[in-house]
Amino acid sequence: MPRRDRSRRAAFTRLGPLDTSIPVSTGTARLTLENDGSVLLDVNGVPSSHLHPDPEHLVFEYMRWMLLVIDRHLAELPAPQGPGTTVAPGGTPAPAPQLAHLGGGGCSLPRAIAARHPRTRQTVVEIDELLAQQVRDWFDLPRSPQLRLRIEDALSALASWREDRFDVLVRDVFSGMVTPAELTTRETAAHADRVLREGGIYLANCAAPPGSGLLADEVATLSAVFPHIGVIAEPAHLSGKRRGNCVLLASRRPLPAGIDRDLRSDAVSVRLASQPRVEALARAGRVLRSC
Repeated sequence: MPRRDRSRRAAFTRLGPLDTSIPVSTGTARLTLENDGSVLLDVNGVPSSHLHPDPEHLVFEYMRWMLLVIDRHLAELPAPQGPGTTVAPGGTPAPAPQLAHLGGGGCSLPRAIAARHPRTRQTVVEIDELLAQQVRDWFDLPRSPQLRLRIEDALSALASWREDRFDVLVRDVFSGMVTPAELTTRETAAHADRVLREGGIYLANCAAPPGSGLLADEVATLSAVFPHIGVIAEPAHLSGKRRGNCVLLASRRPLPAGIDRDLRSDAVSVRLASQPRVEALARAGRVLRSC
């Protein structure tokens, strides 16, 4: 493995100490500076975020896939009609797009969205208070109202939100290498449906171990709530032969057109699964419920 060039300066001028354990509320974090000036953030020994000096450059593949879906979805919302203003059909003022993220880490995806879509308003829920305080300074994250950090358990925050609040909801929560079971249930999917505006979209990061059936279970669970489901995955992940991140999409309206075409330009071989494949996964899985 080539040695990292420590003589390079990071674009992030307020980073914490590199290559050492940093105490956070849930354990420890670690910052590693890469040759291109990007920074890898590990939390409790697991890669959590990878932030590049260019906020729109996402290193983690699944975040790139999420961003292109969000780009497509936001493009279908009412367009700006003046500085800081949008007008919905019929001439009534349209609010700025509202996005929520369950799970924050280093906020790579919210940071990219804020740079690409500065009119959006984002709420990021992160359970680790000390980590949230530090990443805002380390990575010079946008401030509220553009990007608001909320310190709370993801499910508690989701259950507390009012109906029809968000255009986009992202689930990217992990405890170690797995998503907490309570965030994969039908009840959680129903909460996601409740807080989304009409036509809103739910994106969930699913890292299913080979042979676990978790991907099929999650697809079956989302299908019990939402009429339109999509799965973005590499072929080996879709077949369950290899562990990897898959992005699940759920909405009450048809998914944005052009997603699969956009995916073909990604650096890895990834596709939006065909509808028959999604339906087969739903039939093979079981609907997960709260105990």
